[in-house]
Amino acid sequence: MGRYRTHLSSELGPGLDGAKVVVAGWVHFKRDLGGKKFLVIRDKDGFIQVVISKENRELSELFYRLTPESAVSVIGVVKAESRAPGGFEIVPTEIIVHSIAKTPLPLDVSGKVPADFDTRFRERVLDLRREESRAIFKIMSVALRAIREELYSLGFIEVFTPKIVAAATEGGAALFPVAFFGREAYLAQSPQLYKELLAGAFERVFEIAPAWRAEESDTPYHLSEFISVDVEMAYANYEDVMEVLERVIRRVVNEVRERASRELKVLNYDPPEIRTPLKRFRYEEVVKTLGEHGERIELGEDLSVTHLRRFSEIVNEEVYFIVDWPDKARPFYTMPKDDGVYSESFDLVWKYLEIASGSTRVHRRELLMKRLLERGLNPENFEFFLKWFDYGMPPHAGWGMGLARLGLMLTGARNVREVTPFPRDKKRLIP
Repeated sequence: MGRYRTHLSSELGPGLDGAKVVVAGWVHFKRDLGGKKFLVIRDKDGFIQVVISKENRELSELFYRLTPESAVSVIGVVKAESRAPGGFEIVPTEIIVHSIAKTPLPLDVSGKVPADFDTRFRERVLDLRREESRAIFKIMSVALRAIREELYSLGFIEVFTPKIVAAATEGGAALFPVAFFGREAYLAQSPQLYKELLAGAFERVFEIAPAWRAEESDTPYHLSEFISVDVEMAYANYEDVMEVLERVIRRVVNEVRERASRELKVLNYDPPEIRTPLKRFRYEEVVKTLGEHGERIELGEDLSVTHLRRFSEIVNEEVYFIVDWPDKARPFYTMPKDDGVYSESFDLVWKYLEIASGSTRVHRRELLMKRLLERGLNPENFEFFLKWFDYGMPPHAGWGMGLARLGLMLTGARNVREVTPFPRDKKRLIP
């Protein structure tokens, strides 16, 4: 027998009637009916009902000492019981207490007493034990696996880029400085420049890793530290990588529906159905349509959450692309279209939110330098990047996707902090 556990809750059932097992988890709740005492244990997969009879004085006394969220192992025998959750219960012979939890709990894990948002994140570890939180992170894990498997199937390799960098990826001021042996350095806003260079060697690369932006935005959709899913593909343009993104999103949603159906039921949520190819709307068309429906927006202006929500309602689409954004609104490495006004770029939108953004990249040094200067950036600061464009940089394209924003689409959560174990923003540096 295992020292702490032989079976998870998901591995038990009435078919094991009479089997001796060891289960482990946290005390979820207790119920005393006098003749019988019910102890519900929670593990990573679900719940196990333990029934203590009054004749067992030693365990009955221990029952009263156990507090909610105490960590225990239970040695006992499985008994088929149709009235019990899962059709079985455990009749214990021994209960081993690993850790007694303090009382009262600062947050009710059972969910009977709701907690406000700040309390949930102050008491985050207890919050993560709630059934809804556990469902969210199971779904996120399934999504990550699906992303990797789809990209591997398409011939991509997984890479890791530096997270301490010498220059801003996009030239903005939203940078976290780092003391780096007496030199000026920053936490990476994006793997953009390095993943382009890696595509110049390996052709198809992806990375799932943290990035940092010191933005003042205090919204349900922004974090100071976030997980970015990044793809870069050589000998490709933005149409090619949009197809890759479609395949990834479709695979993710299908896998979540299949592998996390129980968790979706816990959350009472149904992810959007992904029918490919996704519809594509040109930015110019979006602005015109919004204007025709009373939304004031100028060409070249960014699209707000309000604009996206309204447009989604107008066209009755839940997941779609907005393509050919104004060139001036895009970073220097974005390929301009021949008209010089628009660019080979796109956003993937879900209802009201940009989930991913990408483009064809500029692969000629002279055009990159021109675009840097046009944006008031010093090409010398980007020489570590530009120099490699002298050695046969292929045409390439790619995209970046915020994992937490994707998580909103997959779980129905309303705030990216809910799909981030320990979120970092202007207010939160701990836990």
